[in-house]
Amino acid sequence: MLIESYRDTALEFVVHCAMKRQNVRTLSLVVCTFTYLLIGAAVFDSLESQTEAKRWEFLQVLFTILIIDIGIRIKLCFHAVAVKNNFVKKYNAGPQWKFAGAFYFATVVLAMIGYGHSTPTTVAGKLFTMCYAMVGIPLGLVMFQSIGERLNKFASVIIRRAKRASGARCTDATEMNLMLATGMLSSIIITTGAAVFSRYEGWSYFDSFYYCFVTLTTIGFGDYVALQNDQALTNKPGYVALSLVFILFGLAVVAASINLLVLRFMTMQAEDAKRDEQDAQNIAAGNQPLTFDDDSTYNMHGKLLENNYTTENDETVSLCSCTCMGGTRCLNHEQFVDPDFQPMDIIESTLCLKRASV
Repeated sequence: MLIESYRDTALEFVVHCAMKRQNVRTLSLVVCTFTYLLIGAAVFDSLESQTEAKRWEFLQVLFTILIIDIGIRIKLCFHAVAVKNNFVKKYNAGPQWKFAGAFYFATVVLAMIGYGHSTPTTVAGKLFTMCYAMVGIPLGLVMFQSIGERLNKFASVIIRRAKRASGARCTDATEMNLMLATGMLSSIIITTGAAVFSRYEGWSYFDSFYYCFVTLTTIGFGDYVALQNDQALTNKPGYVALSLVFILFGLAVVAASINLLVLRFMTMQAEDAKRDEQDAQNIAAGNQPLTFDDDSTYNMHGKLLENNYTTENDETVSLCSCTCMGGTRCLNHEQFVDPDFQPMDIIESTLCLKRASV
């Protein structure tokens, strides 16, 4: 009894240490990813902000000319230049390559969303974007995967406690329970985020829900992009932080759901493969007979074990395990049930014969 108690204590200690290591690993990944985003934001700010500032000054000059002379021609000229340089939306969005906008761009790159709302224009910015994505995307995938595992672990603990409190016999958290829990959490995040973005962006609730779904599934069409109105990137830091938390945490939860779904399919495939391998081993050892489409069962030596075949025209069925096809001169031929019946040529006879051979 004492030995078993020591064994259980040692097992709990090992499990606790393993969970602690996993938590430390997840926290380290989060810190590394956040630091990587900060570095990327600083570099993008230094590479792209000066070019954007020059374009912004040009746009301000055009806007000043429009205020001085509100002629129709000046309006048309301003509109043509603005549309050509995609400044209509950018004017409402404000500077995109200051630190907040650069951090938002780095997050979009790392999360593989790719709205296309802001793109680097300098050669150095484009080169750094490619190098940044080559390192950042794998780092983001590992981080989301690790956070998803921690969320699944937390959900399993909650499910076990809930089952134990309800008096259920089985208190284990099954894969289906975890899938339902993460699916519900994903739905809550999307619906809540849709309400928030509908309020801040002025979109309808359906459009906001569509934006949240496209964002968290990393489709990123770019037809709806948050933080692009009323210069929110510079004037609404709280809204910027909320949007970044929504993207990072929402992607982690969706990654947990997808991870469970993929794990379920992989488990089913492994179970099928293991079952097929076990059947093959049993058949090879002679422990399991072979069953064919006509419900006839044979062993590995070709001998008929069971036959459910019947005929309407013949009351007697000849079964032979050799290659004589029911001939009368075969020494191995089994005796017919009806001794008065003598089989003739197999082609001329209406008797249905079966042969089992390997």
